[in-house]
Amino acid sequence: MAEKGKMAVDEAGRRGGASTSQRHGPGFYEGIGRRGGESTKHRHGPGFYEEIGRRGGKIGGAAVKAKYGHEFYESIGHKGGQKVKELISKARHHL
Repeated sequence: MAEKGKMAVDEAGRRGGASTSQRHGPGFYEGIGRRGGESTKHRHGPGFYEEIGRRGGKIGGAAVKAKYGHEFYESIGHKGGQKVKELISKARHHL
């Protein structure tokens, strides 16, 4: 249990993240994530993300495919496409 006047690391992170988001706007984390992803792609090559996707962490990409099937990937692809469509629409309204 945290002592009086101290907070847990997760609470400090949550507060700091909220403060940063409020100060820099909602696209801040998206922007730094994109820049980090591009930097990683540049350092490790274009096949890097494909390879880690295939490995799939502890479960393994093949295991996820076997467990959830083709429809799972179709569903998440559709959700991603809808999100992109929504973001493009918002960006056009802000021009």
